[in-house]
Amino acid sequence: MKQTAIVAFAVLSLFSCKEDASTKTGNDSIPAKLEYAYTIQNPDNWERGDLKHVQTVMAALKAYETGDIAASVKNFGDSVELKFDGYEAKLSNDSLKAFFAQGRSSSASITIKMDDWESVILKDGKTEYVSLWYKEIRTDMKGKTDSVETMDDVRIEKGKIVSLNQKIRQYAVKK
Repeated sequence: MKQTAIVAFAVLSLFSCKEDASTKTGNDSIPAKLEYAYTIQNPDNWERGDLKHVQTVMAALKAYETGDIAASVKNFGDSVELKFDGYEAKLSNDSLKAFFAQGRSSSASITIKMDDWESVILKDGKTEYVSLWYKEIRTDMKGKTDSVETMDDVRIEKGKIVSLNQKIRQYAVKK
């Protein structure tokens, strides 16, 4: 009888600690069903993506930073969609290599100060992005240095980079 009471107490304790999933998430202060000011077709439809893809994207960025254009484009797909401020194109990998080489040749040095990154994948497993937030510090061939805040959204398909959408914010000029 004593063992039965202990088992019953343990089972009751287990069930009494269970929270109502319809009102809470893993963080006790955030309700599971949120009301948003704007609506989209599939809200809250993302999960954490493969962190190996973060490594792939960062390796490409690091290679560009150091001027190794061949290594930078190694993990890009055969066809890549680019979206930069004032520029959009769909390039073959060879054209991407020439585009990156031309852009990199105007800088004597580039330094990346990484702030954060995240990899997400749609719950259906079909679309995956790696997002990077960083400061890019460029020194041109005349020795002038400038910096921009950068945010990259990089779409991954079958382990390859197929889209790079880059947003930048230039710093205000100090007076």
